[in-house]
Amino acid sequence: MTGQNSTEIWYEQKKLKTGYTTGSCAAAATKAALEMLLSGNEIQNISLLTPNQIELYLEVKDISIARDWVSCGIQKDSGDDPDVTNGICVYARVEKRFGTEIIIDGGIGVGRVTRKGLEQSIGQAAINKVPREMIIKEAKEQCAKYDYHQGLSIVISVPEGVELAKKTFNPRLGIEGGISILGTTGIVQPMSEKALTDTIFLEMKMLKENGFDWCYAVPGNYGIDFLNDSLGFDADIAVKYSNYVGDVIDDAVNLDMKGLLFVGHIGKLIKVAAGVMNTHSRQADCRMEVLSVHAALCGADRAVIQELMNCITTTEAIEILKRENLLETVMESVMKRVEFYLQNRAGEELKIGAILFSKEEGVLGETTQVSELLKHIQDQKRQGYKLE
Repeated sequence: MTGQNSTEIWYEQKKLKTGYTTGSCAAAATKAALEMLLSGNEIQNISLLTPNQIELYLEVKDISIARDWVSCGIQKDSGDDPDVTNGICVYARVEKRFGTEIIIDGGIGVGRVTRKGLEQSIGQAAINKVPREMIIKEAKEQCAKYDYHQGLSIVISVPEGVELAKKTFNPRLGIEGGISILGTTGIVQPMSEKALTDTIFLEMKMLKENGFDWCYAVPGNYGIDFLNDSLGFDADIAVKYSNYVGDVIDDAVNLDMKGLLFVGHIGKLIKVAAGVMNTHSRQADCRMEVLSVHAALCGADRAVIQELMNCITTTEAIEILKRENLLETVMESVMKRVEFYLQNRAGEELKIGAILFSKEEGVLGETTQVSELLKHIQDQKRQGYKLE
């Protein structure tokens, strides 16, 4: 990035450049293509305000103009974050159509969802929610600017995406044929693993210093949303640990915390039942192995176990367990192992537990100390503690 796009993070006496997401590229390419389609003028640069209010100034590449459509691209810059998509070009082809609907789809190099449990439905292009919202926002603003009231077809493509997807876990996640268009803030924050774990420690230290000896631990936004919306608990008393289960437990022990309650989606937290303390897919992916073993322990036959092992998502596996009337007993078995490994890492001084959930089923399982942990965490609020 150049000019006003170059923001930096200072870490361990070195500057790390931020980047921008494939979602930002798709939205900027859409804006540029529509500007040219509706104005009739070719442009070389475009600005984009990201969801976190950072303005990008980007070069428009590979412009093709016809009577009713325009195509152009924006080159991805990941800054100093290691990312296989760095330097690729994300294209938008915008075409006028009858009606008033704005239709977004994926072209070459953008994956298709083939399994349940992802942000988009089966058959849809793997363009996540926030990038879709960004694309729609830019399209509507350009239409209003040029007093255009008909429909639009917007096709996002990444020619290099077919090959790049082979270097990702997309095929195992049920996304075929290309990469995903991602991003929640529009900006890529470069962070080393050490920087991430330091941030986790600092989050917990802040809670401790504000009187919170008991807290939640969530992998990310899904856990926060589930705490707030489904359980009705205060997500302000939560530490985001990303994939670093073991590190956040160690932090809690080192800070003399009294209790830690994990609230996580089954797709990540079930790995703890196999003793995995870093749940990133690059480190380990034993989800189906865990479910299959516990299903076998609970009486599943060979055919069911084989079916479970062939699943790509935990959503699929849960449906099979429900069909076989095994979900409850399997999750009870799983949670015993989750508790064993959490307690083994935490030692005797830290109360620890976990709640596993899925978007479709809600709470799937709990360890034995969940009720006690919830009581202590919520009591802190009633005692008048607050975050400064």
